[in-house]
Amino acid sequence: MKDYGSAWRILRLPSLTDQISIKTQRIRQLQKNHLSKIDESESVEFYGIINYCVMALIQIDLGIAETPDLDENEVKKHHNYWIEQTKKLMLDKNHDYGEAWRTMRISSITDLIMQKILRIKKIEDNNGKTLISEGVESNYQDIINYAIFALILTKTKSEKSH
Repeated sequence: MKDYGSAWRILRLPSLTDQISIKTQRIRQLQKNHLSKIDESESVEFYGIINYCVMALIQIDLGIAETPDLDENEVKKHHNYWIEQTKKLMLDKNHDYGEAWRTMRISSITDLIMQKILRIKKIEDNNGKTLISEGVESNYQDIINYAIFALILTKTKSEKSH
């Protein structure tokens, strides 16, 4: 917000989905090649994924703007709302699944994020119509939670190696 304001408010959902896809593809490349010519880690990309997903959730709530229309306080309010809703979803799912994500590989989490992106793209291509799917909102929330799990696992792995 400090550097760009709310310029992202003009982005349509498919544009945000594509940005999340690009970030995820970059993570997959880093995991595959272990070589980067750009000095940004997987963690930086996972944070970017979280931010783009929150932007998408805000866009779903408020609609797409023609110009940047939110100040920093308004963005924080909407951001915090969606982070709280997503955290609640994560706690509910962790209860039901017993924190199974803790035994997963980060590469598997990355693949699940990519799968969610492909689902979102399909829903977008169908103009939002679904037969039994939860829709794009819950998929963006799942992606946020997967990215957070990957960040936790990355930090845990890093701490164990030191």
